[in-house]
Amino acid sequence: MKAAFLPDRGVVKVSGEGARDFLNGLFTTDMTLLRPGLGRFGALLTPQGKIIADFLITEAPAGHGGGFLLDCPRALAQTLADKLGIYKLRAKVGIENLTGSLGVLAAWDGEPAMQPDLTFADPRNAALGWRILVPEELAQKVADLIGAEFVDSTAYEAHRIASGAPRGGLDFIYGDAFPHEANMDRLHGVDFDKGCYVGQEVVSRMQHRGTARTRTVRVVLEGFSPEPGTTILAGDKSVGTIGATAGQISLALLRIDRVADALAAGLPLTAGGLALRVADPDDLLTSPKQTVA
Repeated sequence: MKAAFLPDRGVVKVSGEGARDFLNGLFTTDMTLLRPGLGRFGALLTPQGKIIADFLITEAPAGHGGGFLLDCPRALAQTLADKLGIYKLRAKVGIENLTGSLGVLAAWDGEPAMQPDLTFADPRNAALGWRILVPEELAQKVADLIGAEFVDSTAYEAHRIASGAPRGGLDFIYGDAFPHEANMDRLHGVDFDKGCYVGQEVVSRMQHRGTARTRTVRVVLEGFSPEPGTTILAGDKSVGTIGATAGQISLALLRIDRVADALAAGLPLTAGGLALRVADPDDLLTSPKQTVA
């Protein structure tokens, strides 16, 4: 088993007697299903249905003061806290950015020998392992406690890419991408049967009409890694862009309908003059492909 402290992640806490209902009316995930020891994946969207910030969220047990802890991009932690503050109005909730005192340890490739407080399985995909919310100075100690080899965060980044989990700012752009484009519907990040939340009408329409045409897809590179943002061509037509890369695997934001048509026509895919191929043709399907919860 491996474990890595993720320096790009921050933690925001939302507490108070009205916290669950408050967040349930904002987030894409069903907060009524959340309990201590469990995690869910979700996002806060704009009214137009685009991602402001995505996060993993768990409920803190009473021994840690209760409330909800959001494992979110460190660069967006204060922005997320401020956005939630705007929606707060008279809700009986407290909102704190704990990033200076609490961080995120990711563990994968095995089962932890024990589960410290604030541990939960990554709800996006079983392959992504576990998340443990800890201060950075305790990360090595916690890795030892769970029986994991403590490694650099670049090892987790490679694992994330190989597992097909997009990362905002690298594989899609915050404020510009819909949840379907970041595969949130495939990674258990959108509960389509819950009540209303900000941006819900747009997201539900895309789901029920099957209008999502752009997806984050794993591709296999046949040569050196192109720079992130490099245009992907099918023949001589643009069909997407390269995102994060680790080894020969990259995440690419693709127009899946155009790529499917190109492959059916026998046209090659290239980026920066280098050949590439789609790792899993099922990723080009417009309907959600279920992953393991």
